[in-house]
Amino acid sequence: MTTPRCALAVMGKAPQAGRVKTRLVPPLTSDEARGLSACFLSDITENIGLVADATGFVAYAPAGTAELFDGLLAPGTRLVLADGEIAAAGGLVGIGRSLLHAAAALLGQGFGAVCLINADSPTLPTSFLRDAVAALLQPGERMVLGPAEDGGYYLIGLQTAEPRLFEGIAWSTPVVAEQTLARARGIGLETVLLPPWFDVDDGASLARLVRSLPDAVDAVPFAAPATRAWLAASGRVERLAIIARQQVLAGCLR
Repeated sequence: MTTPRCALAVMGKAPQAGRVKTRLVPPLTSDEARGLSACFLSDITENIGLVADATGFVAYAPAGTAELFDGLLAPGTRLVLADGEIAAAGGLVGIGRSLLHAAAALLGQGFGAVCLINADSPTLPTSFLRDAVAALLQPGERMVLGPAEDGGYYLIGLQTAEPRLFEGIAWSTPVVAEQTLARARGIGLETVLLPPWFDVDDGASLARLVRSLPDAVDAVPFAAPATRAWLAASGRVERLAIIARQQVLAGCLR
C-alpha cells in the first residue's frame, strides 16, 4: 500500500577524500573537498527535514560505506543503496542507473512519490522542495524537474520508476535537462518545472557560493549553516575570494 508521503533523497557518495567533489581540487585539497561534501550532506538533509509530508533519505554509493554517513545527516534521515547495480536496459548507464535504482527502491517502500536531489546545491530554497512535493502528491501522473543553470537538473520527482526518463541521456553535459524534458513529452508525461538553481561543482561555482548571492527571483536561499561554518573556518572564505578574483582577472585577459 502506498502512503501519501514523498521520499526526498539526496544522491550522495560517501564522503571520502579523493572520491568526492574532485572538480574542486584545486582550489581545495582532497581532504577539504571531503569536508565540504560532508557539510553539503548535512545541510541538504536539514533542508529536507523542513518539508511536510516528506521523509528524508540519502541514496548512497558505493555499497559497504553506510557507516561513513554516521553523525553527518539530519536526525531522522534514512539511507538507501543506489549504486546502480540493478538489471537495466543497455541504454541506461552511469548516473541514470543510480537514479532509477533509487527511485525504484524508494517507491518499493510504499511512498507515493520520490524526489531525487543532487548533493551540490546546499542553498537550494526550501520552497522549491515544498512545491515539488505538493505537485507530486496531487492526483494525476507527472514529473517534476528542477533545472540547474549548467543544463543538468538538481531535482527530478516521480510517481513511478520510469526507465525511459534515464535511458540514452548524455549525462554530465549541458543538454541533460533538455533531453529529459523531451523524453517526458515523448511518453506523454506532464511536467512541472521548478525555478532554476545552481550547482557547486567547480571553482567558479564555489566562489559564487562564498559570495552568497541569491540566485532566483523572490527565492530565499537555505542558510546552509554547516557549509557556511566550514567556509568561515581557517580563513577559507578569504582564500577562496582571492582565487575567485584571480579567475575573473584571467577571464578578462583572455
